[in-house]
Order: sequence, then structure tokens, then C-alpha cells
Amino acid sequence: MATRKRLTQVESRDAALEAARALLIETGPQAVTLKAVAARVGRTHANLLHHFGSASGLQKALAAYLAETICSTIVEAVVASRAGLDSPRHVVDLTFDAFDKEGGGALASWMLLSGNEDALDPIVDAIHDLVDDLHESGAGAMREVTLALVLMALGDALMGAQLSASLDLPRDQARATAETMLIESAIKAGLAP
Repeated sequence: MATRKRLTQVESRDAALEAARALLIETGPQAVTLKAVAARVGRTHANLLHHFGSASGLQKALAAYLAETICSTIVEAVVASRAGLDSPRHVVDLTFDAFDKEGGGALASWMLLSGNEDALDPIVDAIHDLVDDLHESGAGAMREVTLALVLMALGDALMGAQLSASLDLPRDQARATAETMLIESAIKAGLAP
């Protein structure tokens, strides 16, 4: 009989969040249940209840986990872009991918539709912190560009393929528009290399 490796509380929680993230990407937000995540990590439903309290607690923790990991990657890309080591398009692609390929848009929609709106707080807080980290004064232009970029990425994740096709536009048109906006904003703010 094989024995399961005893995980620390942090390791167990992190494993559950990685499993939840994988389920979100593979199957969608409706698949992110305590039962499914427990099965994926070989733990019990009770173990996950201990860590998250409920399915909505798991979703909120997943939102926080996604926001933290994605925002830290975006901060690195923005800093590199400002130094001329990376492109504004990479920042745009990371943001759009966070909502599309990483499942952030589907998760946000699911939480809103299921009435779990406060689970979006970690995402909103992480974006706020990202802006503060990148610009100490919290300049209005940076906030406006961030708002536009995030809303464009969210909208694109939810219906970009259908809308761009119906308008006979390239599938990446929203990304190209966001890139132009980001470049123009950086030039205006004197942040372009």
C-alpha cells in the first residue's frame, strides 16, 4: 500500500490552487469545485474545506492566486519595456492572455453570474497595487490606461473572436489597438525609452 506524502499546509493549499487553475483552463470555471480539486490533488473534500471554507472561498482564493501571479509577471514586463528590453506588445499580450488563456475572464464572469462578486476583490486589488507599484504617484493617465487595457482584455476574452469575425477584422485587432494606446500613453507620459 502506497503512502501519500504529507504536505505542509502551505504546500497543500498551493497544490489545490494549482489544480484549480488547471481545471479552470482545461474545463472552465464551472469545473472548479471542491470535489474536483480534491480529486485532482488526491486529498479529501474536508481537507479543502479546511483551507478554503467553501466553494466560493476556493474561487476567491483562486482569483487572488491568479491575480498575484499574473500581475507580478506584468510588472516585470512593464519594467523591461520601459527600459527598452521588452515591447509594449508583450505587456498587452500578457494582460489579454491572463483573461483569455489563463481563464481570468471566464472566472470573473462565473463569479459575477453566481453572485460571488466579492471574489473579484483580489483581482481589483492586485490591479490597483500593480498601478501603484509601477507609478508611485498613481498618475491619472496610468490608471486610465490600465482601466482601458483590462476592460479590453476582459471583453476580448468573452467575445473577441465572435465580434472581430462579425466586423471582418483580424482576430488580434483589439490587441493591436491596446498596443497603440499603451505606446501613445507612454510617449505622452515621458515613459517611452
